[in-house]
Amino acid sequence: MRLLLDSMKQTLTEILLEALARAKSKGELKLDTQPVITLETPKDKNHGDMSSTFALAMAKIEGKPPRKIAEIVLANIQDEEGIIAKTEIAGPGFINFFLKQDRWRKTLFDIDAEAHEYGLKDIGKGERVQVEFVSANPTGPLHVGHGRGAAVGDALANLLAAVGYDVQREFYINDAGRQVRLLAQSLYARYQQALGNNVAFPEDGYHGEYIAEVAQDLIKVHGNTFLNKPLEECAAIFTDFGKDAMLADIRTDLEAFGVRFDVWFSEKTLLADNSVQRSIAELRERGYLYDQDGAQWLRSTAFGDDKDRVVVKKDGEYTYLASDIAYHRNKLARGFTQLVNIWGADHHGYIPRVQAVIQAFGHPKDSLHVLLVQLVSILRHGQPVPMSKRAGNFVTLRDVVQDVGADVARYIFLTRKTDSHLDFDLDIAKEQSRENPVYYVQYAHARIASVFREVETRNIPVPGRDAVQIDLLDVEEEQNIIKALAKYPEMIEEAALAYEPHRITFFLQDLAGLLHNYYFKHRIITEDLARTGARLFLMKQVKTVIQSALKILGVAAPERM
Repeated sequence: MRLLLDSMKQTLTEILLEALARAKSKGELKLDTQPVITLETPKDKNHGDMSSTFALAMAKIEGKPPRKIAEIVLANIQDEEGIIAKTEIAGPGFINFFLKQDRWRKTLFDIDAEAHEYGLKDIGKGERVQVEFVSANPTGPLHVGHGRGAAVGDALANLLAAVGYDVQREFYINDAGRQVRLLAQSLYARYQQALGNNVAFPEDGYHGEYIAEVAQDLIKVHGNTFLNKPLEECAAIFTDFGKDAMLADIRTDLEAFGVRFDVWFSEKTLLADNSVQRSIAELRERGYLYDQDGAQWLRSTAFGDDKDRVVVKKDGEYTYLASDIAYHRNKLARGFTQLVNIWGADHHGYIPRVQAVIQAFGHPKDSLHVLLVQLVSILRHGQPVPMSKRAGNFVTLRDVVQDVGADVARYIFLTRKTDSHLDFDLDIAKEQSRENPVYYVQYAHARIASVFREVETRNIPVPGRDAVQIDLLDVEEEQNIIKALAKYPEMIEEAALAYEPHRITFFLQDLAGLLHNYYFKHRIITEDLARTGARLFLMKQVKTVIQSALKILGVAAPERM
């Protein structure tokens, strides 16, 4: 089923192409090259319902000012279907189109027919996409930055799945590097101290109270078995116990946040099955690995990196990149055609290296998409809360979820583009006001639900598609809502293709604002039964779209608040 906005764009495009043909036949335009007609939806409603810049693109070829070209085209328009209310030429040659309102109202029939499938085009067509996100070191609780990455990754996975991609969610467990060794050393020190052996705490260790708590759990299981024993003799015990305890906490916190993964992938498996060694050998065979100064180097400059990168050090130890080489080779071998990695902003310089790896294995650069998630600042009473994971005085994801709830946290994490810094104000997050974005949207849904409860109590009939008189939806506020609903499919498609789920929160804020404004200005239930029916039909579709959008974000749509 072709949706209304798509249909109107197609019709208007055909109208413009016919107008160009007429202008050419009259000798008013040369049209040696057929112009490409593009129609955009202006952000400002004063600029029309649709706008095109094709006149500007034609200016050089035609040897005429863009405004003159626009005048010629508009003079040759024949709107036989009667969809255009008016046109205008703006700026240097933009053509703005205002469409007749009766056309927009038919959007409501589309929504009613497709229900929660409205706007979800099958643009993915089953293409396999992996979204790897969070992937926090198993060395401590998840902090709020991880929470933002979790919200973005999960919402993006939901979005891509909604538009037809075959999506897998994956958590990469960094369980084979220096961080895990430091965890073991930190846990060993707290274990010994708890049993009266006052050993020195590692300088770079993890100081949080959670380490002492894990040490007490270890004592419950093993008692004083390792008291006074050197770490070298029991390192595996402390490493595995600490890592497993942290991973269990991470899983618990993510599930409470509404996030579940299809795959938990261990870095250790890449070393255990020689995947790292085989991946390095393959790169050498392909001519992208060379020896220099006793080390082995990836020829990443061949793919645009600013310098080549060490993969194996002089002492034979693998760098972090070595494991990532094997990991991404593994991803590609599993048949994913698109890889989405969601990383912290501090990984910016790492992107060209991994892109080089992707290309070195014979895959297009754009097979890999990296979203960088900027930092989150927690505000309480208007003041920033200091955070340092190693010092142990950071705000955890668990803290935030317990304080404001998973819905609120998820939504607020998604109110900014990932590469923008986010201030998370805990006080605002608990307000029941317009300042709280999730409350504002959820209340819009609950407000509509309350209307339908009243309708049910009063036995007011709600007309279906065959009986509703949508021409009675004639006030400006109704038209604004309908146009917003019509743009939902386009927004979803653009958000999916751009990997930007935050666009959905922007849409919801605008829609909620339009709904609240309408609610204050107009009664939905009136003495006019036909008008009441039309307005209830409108409210039904608004409710459906809010539900659909919130579901993609992983946020509830409450019936009561």
